[in-house]
Amino acid sequence: MRIQTGTSRYRQASIRWAFSLLEVMIAIAIFFTSVFVILELTSQHLRTARILQTLDVDRTSLPSLLSITNYLEMGPLPIDVKIQYEDAHPGVTVNGFIEEVATNGLFRIDYSIHWMSENSMRQSRNSILLWRPNMAGARGPLSR
Repeated sequence: MRIQTGTSRYRQASIRWAFSLLEVMIAIAIFFTSVFVILELTSQHLRTARILQTLDVDRTSLPSLLSITNYLEMGPLPIDVKIQYEDAHPGVTVNGFIEEVATNGLFRIDYSIHWMSENSMRQSRNSILLWRPNMAGARGPLSR
């Protein structure tokens, strides 16, 4: 049978506590390392999302402006529609052409929208069909 003195008990207890403290310090280091890695990844993904997010112009407002007009004339886009669209979207220019597709009043409108984005000129081209039955075969202003 062994008899333990107070000093040996103190050494065993302090060794146990020191080993536990070392484990806690390693666990805290692993925790903070993983937290910093997660924060770095999050900030990197937010930065990438901000770069990918482009603030383009509203391409649907020009067809809506054209659809509410009562009269379509073959040729370039009406100047009042162009001015109204460009006033609503500063720094944007629009070009287009209206042509009659069929004699039943079906018109095709080809248009392109140009704007500057991130130091480069961007362009969007589109074509829509509008039906204006009262204007079938009309070449100029309607006379009533």
